[in-house]
Amino acid sequence: MTDPGVSSLLPGQRLQRGVSRALAGLGFACVEEVVPTPGLRVDVMALSAKGEIWVVECKSSLADFRSDSKWQGYLPWCDRFFWAVAPSFPKDVLPEGSGLILADAYGAEILRQAPLAPVSAARRRALTLRFAHHAARRLQSARDPAAGLGGD
Repeated sequence: MTDPGVSSLLPGQRLQRGVSRALAGLGFACVEEVVPTPGLRVDVMALSAKGEIWVVECKSSLADFRSDSKWQGYLPWCDRFFWAVAPSFPKDVLPEGSGLILADAYGAEILRQAPLAPVSAARRRALTLRFAHHAARRLQSARDPAAGLGGD
């Protein structure tokens, strides 16, 4: 039987789903497509119970990875930065100084832990508020699509 929740997803969205499931299993709250600052949109932002912020950039193909010129701009907006790719992705092209997650639509596994580079207290507060606001608006929009909620 085909899972209708997966069949309609684009390849990158399948990775986001698996990453979010796996990180939720590790105690993180995850939100997809978060804008930490104007001009940047991360695929998955994860917040631990202790307030640690992870950013996961999902790459569904080598062409997708090579066309991403903004990823280094995400580094100041998280404590840890990860790439999430499918098992068939050529992992040797990914930068060594970042985390690595293998994922599919149903789960994920951290292969390489990202180094810790803590954000400042002021930035952490701003990011946590942005995360909460984004998540609350998503939930409200899901419950009431006619609410007319704009972007974050």
